[in-house]
Amino acid sequence: MSERAHDLVLFGASGFVGKLVAEYLAEHAPEGARIALAGRTRAKVEVVRAGLPERGRSWPVLVADSADPAALAELAGSTRAVVTTVGPYARYGLPLVEACARAGTHYADLTGEVLFVRDAVDATDALARETGARIVHACGYDSIPSDLAVAELARRAAADGAGGLTDVQTVATAKGGFSGGTIDSMRAQVAAIKERPELRRVAGHPYALSPDRAAEPATRQPRDASTPSRTADGRWVAPFVMASFNTRVVRRSNALQDFAYGRGFSYGEVMATGTGIGGAVAAGAVTGGLLAGVSAMAFGPTAALLDRVLPAPGEGPDAATRAKGFFRMVTTGTTESGRRYRSVAAGKGDPGYAATAVMLGEAGLSLALDDLPDRAGSLTPATALGTVLVDRLRAAGHTYEVTEL
Repeated sequence: MSERAHDLVLFGASGFVGKLVAEYLAEHAPEGARIALAGRTRAKVEVVRAGLPERGRSWPVLVADSADPAALAELAGSTRAVVTTVGPYARYGLPLVEACARAGTHYADLTGEVLFVRDAVDATDALARETGARIVHACGYDSIPSDLAVAELARRAAADGAGGLTDVQTVATAKGGFSGGTIDSMRAQVAAIKERPELRRVAGHPYALSPDRAAEPATRQPRDASTPSRTADGRWVAPFVMASFNTRVVRRSNALQDFAYGRGFSYGEVMATGTGIGGAVAAGAVTGGLLAGVSAMAFGPTAALLDRVLPAPGEGPDAATRAKGFFRMVTTGTTESGRRYRSVAAGKGDPGYAATAVMLGEAGLSLALDDLPDRAGSLTPATALGTVLVDRLRAAGHTYEVTEL
């Protein structure tokens, strides 16, 4: 890898999120980092490059199409690591994952698609382990805060000799705009399940991303929340839109580490909506909105209506809105010895855009430049990057902290 032309290539640099990641890298990558920008259309990538801080204006531009295996192979072979924002990943992502696995090139993406990750694991895990490539999915708001918060909680409990984790729940609070890319990914997964109904069982299985379902503990996992409820401190919570993905990523992290979190590990996620009547109303609205949205995506006439009113891929909130956003994930867990811990992951900026640009940017830099755990194959943020990424994100202004209750 030392002979490769680049340390890091950003694929999809001309997209909305890709541009934000490029700007972050231009401002925060260390001096001497060899970074290139890539996309399908040179002129569009060059426009993004021209608007970057001075350091980024000299970065090379590479041209590759997600449907061109030869171009993707050349791109993957030119660099130590690739980060990609080109989705929906089920539609466009697998050829690049395969190219990186063959080339021994580290890879990170922003997917929140269970079916895509399952397909990518099946197609590339063995090959990536042979070549030494770290294939790391879910390196944005989905699912870095969830994955790292639980990993930090388990690490602290183990250090204290408190035993494995049993009941663990994350309560998410966030403020931000709707992501056109996330909506398109949801739409693509709904369409895939509609076309092949048997995929519903794959996407809905609590261990959908497990490396070996037969080895999973017999612990009964909580069902993904489908109705409003109240926490012990009186707050109302509703289903969290990404719980069905994040929880499976966290469970995969546990299994990839030989169930280091515990054989009795049970994990769920919900979204906080507030207290009192206002919190109850908001929880009901969120629940109804999610159910209605998914149902509408599966029905032709209403899907067409949603296409006209929801953000399209490549669209997102303006800079002022992005700056006002935030996320806070509070993870509470009980151990086998009865001790309880709280792990907090938090950050400023719209979670799906500003904060995600930080997460993907730092994940890419870590893959390209850092001394990482000795693992290869299809991994998760916690298993591929672990405490190295936690330290990077803390330095970037995000919070990761664990306290005993």
